[in-house]
Amino acid sequence: MAVISKVLSRTAAATTNTTLYTTPAGSTTVVTNIVVANNSTSAATFTINLNGVAMLPSMSVNSYSTVAFDVKQVITASQTITGSASTTAVNFHISGVEIV
Repeated sequence: MAVISKVLSRTAAATTNTTLYTTPAGSTTVVTNIVVANNSTSAATFTINLNGVAMLPSMSVNSYSTVAFDVKQVITASQTITGSASTTAVNFHISGVEIV
């Protein structure tokens, strides 16, 4: 069994719910960190879901600010991380480990 530290997603948010990561077949993923950065002049909201269940629902982040979450959440093969934000000026940085 190999444990591989990975960037699971590093992307600008979409304004509609979008898949940010899908656990590969035959593996398990542990989400360890989620950082959300707002590069806008206005406050923004964002949502992160794990396998269709809201983990961070309608969270606020101030203008030109960053929020960080240290988590230990397991998602199994074919399960997803999805998310959206009120503006595309929000960036998601999601890290974790894949267990293969």
